[in-house]
Amino acid sequence: MKKILSLAAAVLLAGSAGAVLAQSDAKSLATGVCAACHGPEGHSISPVFPRLAGQQSAYIVLQLDAFRGHLRADPNAQAYMWGMASQLSDATVQGLADYYAAQKPSAGTAGAPALMAEGRKIYEQGIPSKKVQACAACHGANAEGAQVFPRLAGQHVEYLIGQLEGFKTGTRSNAPIMINEVREMTAEQLRAVATYAASK
Repeated sequence: MKKILSLAAAVLLAGSAGAVLAQSDAKSLATGVCAACHGPEGHSISPVFPRLAGQQSAYIVLQLDAFRGHLRADPNAQAYMWGMASQLSDATVQGLADYYAAQKPSAGTAGAPALMAEGRKIYEQGIPSKKVQACAACHGANAEGAQVFPRLAGQHVEYLIGQLEGFKTGTRSNAPIMINEVREMTAEQLRAVATYAASK
């Protein structure tokens, strides 16, 4: 982890970092800079950093724009992505989004049976008593996502839990739909649905 953070810091602190990020073609940037945290072709190994392989292009653009505008203010966004994204041109943002969307997604891994069963029920049916909609309505039957709704399948479970908790506490406030959806969910329900979605 220290090596990853040192590399990211070095890129940001280099005098020519802005020019490098703005002028670099997306594939070179993804494989040379972004891979330090997000892994080769977007297959990160640390749950601190999301897997981007196979992610929806429109969603990646939306998030990079939110980082550039400081609209996504969860702690890791501020620590890593505000500075990185500030150096990206619109064309580079789109290029990165298209590059990652074209990569083969990571495979999901099933969790404990009881947790999977509870998560599937929430994912497919929602929680009517808490006015929680079925996740599948936006994220797809197989958690593949669509347009600005992100792919959840194959993602790190702990990363998904962290984002859901961020919506619940308000530390991640750039998705009002999600803030409303998770407001009344318990920690166990969040873990269950994250485990199921990531397994797809």
